This record gives sequence, C-alpha cells and structure tokens, in this order.
Amino acid sequence: MLAAQLADEWVKIIRALAIADGGPNYGGAVRKFAAFMDEYAPTLGLDPADARLESDVIDLVAATYAWEDALRRDFPHSKHAKNLVRALLALIDQRASAGGTVCENLRIRAQAPTAFRAPRDKPLDEFTNAERIDLRDAAREQVRVTETRLARGRNLLAAGEDPRNGGWRSLPNLLWAARAGMVTSKVLQKELPSKSKWWPSEIREILPDWTDGDTTRRPGVRSLIRSLGRMLFADEMDLHAFRILLLLGMSDTTPEELHDLQIPDIEFTDGGVRLIQQKNRATRIRADLHPEQPAPQQQDSYFAGAGTWDVHGLLRRLLAATALARDAFTSEPWLFLAVDYRQAARGLGAECAGFTHDQRRFTHWIAAQRDSGGNLLAISQPHDVRRLRKTTKVVRAVVLGGSVSDLAGDDHHVEIYRGHYAHGTTAHVLAGRAINRSQQWVFQRATQKPVLVDAAAEPRLEEPEVAEPLGLDSSQVKAIRAGELDMGITHCRNPYDSPHRSDGRVCHVAPAMCMLCRNAVIFTSQLPRLLMLSDHIERMRAALPPPQWQAVWGRQAAALKEVFTECADLLPAARQQVVDLRLRLDLPLGQRTEFDR
Repeated sequence: MLAAQLADEWVKIIRALAIADGGPNYGGAVRKFAAFMDEYAPTLGLDPADARLESDVIDLVAATYAWEDALRRDFPHSKHAKNLVRALLALIDQRASAGGTVCENLRIRAQAPTAFRAPRDKPLDEFTNAERIDLRDAAREQVRVTETRLARGRNLLAAGEDPRNGGWRSLPNLLWAARAGMVTSKVLQKELPSKSKWWPSEIREILPDWTDGDTTRRPGVRSLIRSLGRMLFADEMDLHAFRILLLLGMSDTTPEELHDLQIPDIEFTDGGVRLIQQKNRATRIRADLHPEQPAPQQQDSYFAGAGTWDVHGLLRRLLAATALARDAFTSEPWLFLAVDYRQAARGLGAECAGFTHDQRRFTHWIAAQRDSGGNLLAISQPHDVRRLRKTTKVVRAVVLGGSVSDLAGDDHHVEIYRGHYAHGTTAHVLAGRAINRSQQWVFQRATQKPVLVDAAAEPRLEEPEVAEPLGLDSSQVKAIRAGELDMGITHCRNPYDSPHRSDGRVCHVAPAMCMLCRNAVIFTSQLPRLLMLSDHIERMRAALPPPQWQAVWGRQAAALKEVFTECADLLPAARQQVVDLRLRLDLPLGQRTEFDR
C-alpha cells in the first residue's frame, strides 16, 4: 500500500511537470524506499504491510532517516543518495499539499531538508605537460589522417556516376550514391552479393579490419555504409581531434561554448577570426577575437598539413572537413557536424556531434591513439575534456605569472579561479617553488653575520692578501682605519649597500641591526662595545615578554654568542676595559624608545 501511495504521487508529479524521461529519481525513490521498508520494519518487530502515509503504526519519519543513512553508505561519494531522499520527500509533500491524509510529523518532515549534505565533487586536476603534448601531437596526427582520407574519397567521388546507370559494384559509384543520400541497408542488400567476400576487392579494401578472431561474422552492409561515409565526411572520432586542439588553443573558451558554436557565430577577418560565444551557466554572450598566427617559415613533417595549427587555421580546416556534409544533408549549421550511420534511416545522417555516444567518447578516442613509437598513450584518468581547459589555464598561469586576479583574466571571478583552477597540481608546484624561494632568501639573510678580524690580522689589514679574503678593498680599509665607517658598534664595508633597503641610501637601521648584516666588520678593539650591547640585551630579557624579546633581540643575542665563541680568550680583558674606562653604550634614542618600551 505504501508503494502504491507513493507511485500515485509519482504519476501526478510527472504529469504536472511534464517530465519527458519519467522522472527516474522519483521512480527510484519509490522502489528503493519500499524495498528498504521490507527489511527495516521486521527489525522493529512490525509488519511492512502496515506502512501507510496516513498511519503512525510504523514511524515513517524514523524510517526516512534510517533509509537516508543506508543510502549514504551505499553511495558514499555520489549525490544520488541526496537526490533520492529529496524525491521521496517531494512526493510526500505533494500529497500533503493536495489535501491527502498524511501524518502530521511526516508532513513536517517532508518540508524539511535532507539530513545530510551532498558530497562535494573532487575538483578535476589538469593534464601534465607531457600529457598535454601527447594529446596535442596525437590530435594533429589524427587531423592529418582525416584530411588525407577525405581528399582521397572526394577524388574518387569526382570519378563516380549514378550507380543506377553505371552499376553498384564500383567504389566511385557507391561514393556518388552516398553523397546523394541513396545508400541504405535495404538498397545495398538488394544490389550487392549477400556475402562480403564476393564483393569487388576495391570495396572490401575500405571495410574495417576484423581482428577479433570471429569467423562467423564479417563486416556487412552497415559497416560498408559507415566506411563510405568516412571517406566523404568526418565522424565524431575525427572531430575529437579538432575539439582537443581548439580547447588547447583557446584558454578563455569552455567545452560547452565551443561545442555550441554554429556557422553564423564565426566571422573571419583580415587579422584572424571572431567568435560569438554563449555561456549558458553565466547567461553571458561575448565576442572573442583570435588573431591569426604566422605560419612557420620552414614547413617540416611535424607542421605538415592543410593549414596552420592556430585557432584561425583549425577552424578553416574544420569547416573544410565538414563542408561536404553541409551540402549533402539538411541540418542546423553546427560547427561540429558529424556524419554516421543512423539506425532510424538505416543509412547515413548528419547531426551535431555529441561526443557522448557509446564507443565515441573522449576516453575511446584516447584509447585508439598511438604515440610516435606505436605505443598507447599514457593519459591519466579521468579522461574528461574539461581537464583540457584547466590545462590551458595552467599554461597561461605559468607564462604570465602575477597575482590571482591577473590569472583569472576577464572570463572568471577571482574566487571562481581560486576554487576551480588554482587547486591544480601545477599551481601547487609553482606556489611551492615561490615559497621555497622566499624561504631561501629569508634563510640566507638570517644566516648572514659580520666578519671578525682577529688581533693578528688587524696590523696587516692593508695588505691585499689579508683584505681580499675578508671582502675588503684598499679604499674600505683606509676608511675603516680613519674611523669613517664606524657605525657605533661595528664598522661597515658600505653603508650605502644595506641589505635592509634597496634605494641606495645610507643604512637607516645601524647600529641596531649591525650584528645581522653581511657588511659588518668587527675588530677586537670593539669587543667592549659588544659586551655592553650583550648586557643591554640581557636586561631587556627581564623587562620584555619572552615572545617580544625573541622577536626584537633573539637573533642579535645569537649572533653575539657566535662572535664571543670565536674570541673567548679576549673577553676578560675587554670586560676589564669597560670597568676601568667607565665606558657606556650609546644607542640611538629611537632604538631605546621603540624597542624597549
């Protein structure tokens, strides 16, 4: 009875909404929930036959929650569970809204959302650069093969005549009939021998190879019709190659925008091609100009073909490949017009390539391709054409660099780009490299320390063999000797080449940062000053919170410790000198007030 009640509502909602496919989610919800109740009710000691929408003998609210939980276990990574539960609640809510008898608690439950959210789809990753190159090369080779095959077929077509006058056992005549729409299964079964082995050799040669070892079946008239069509017209497998190359060359075009292009949307200009593209999801129509790229000066086997490989050239080649189909068949002016055997007409027919038919999807095209060595293409799963667009976005990001707003371009909001494109592997690798470069720069700056000139080297500092290893030239040595480069705590090789500023002006952080500067030069005569600085830092350790002291003085204290370790035997004399001469540390007022407060 419960299944019947839900099925009645299923019929009503299908008729009310005019759902052409019968509403598979509604039907699936009725069947699966009824089957679930057959197993769920006995666990409570109840009879499933007592389940009713208007009765509370069996608590259907608890049953819907239990069913949803079971569906989530059956479909952990799919939205199907959520769709089925929503469909069931919609059927119950419709019955309650129409005045049918429904338990009050079940009516309230039908108006509430599902208990669980649908799982989020895992974003698609882009193809690797090697995969992109393999797909590009395979697509180019496919285009060349298609153009060669069509050229041969159209040459034979020019030599053909009406088979009703010249006979049906001539290949050019059969092509003439295919062009005229006269080739059907019924006609060929009447005009050709019943077995393909009795057909003329020139006709048998165009049939597909039969390599599965089955000796009881051989290509028949249907295979012949398809082969005749492929000699004159491009089919979906041929058009895959054009679509791949166009998507790789048009970073601002989605697969659906490209697929929906029609002949009136294409306008060739002197400098390229102008496309009118419509994005249904964004309810936006825009015109994009793709400039014509210059052809390579030297034509080699890799670039050989009937035209260039830019967007302008590919569109011209695609239109040339499908031109005969537009003349032979009456159809809408789709850019991707594919001709193949149609079961309804039992002959050739033309329609917009869907790229979704059995054995004609993107994954089937990849499986049929070989690289230059004759090996199958090693392309990562899933074989989704949307990954091509992400690949072109990544290539654009690598070439342009810049901020996320720059990479998003004019066809995305920044958040859309961040959520759908910036997550890719290549983007993460580039971000990781940028972070590593920044960290490397910071670590290099952090590990730079002053040069300590020991007591034995000081008298000989003006000698080149002593000064050069210390990174000093004669002018710097003279300035240091004269006291011109004394920064208060240490000497400085060049105050105008500070690592803390890049404008070429005099260093503005001396002496506060001298112990962390690569330009600092320390003489043993300056050890008393460094000891007084160390004492000041230790007083600040007691006055400041530990995090603040570590941020302000921690690195300086570590640098001083390294210097003191190198000249530990000189420290007692330097300490006594501070006491005897009553020295005091002169720090800038800004350093005291800014760092010590």
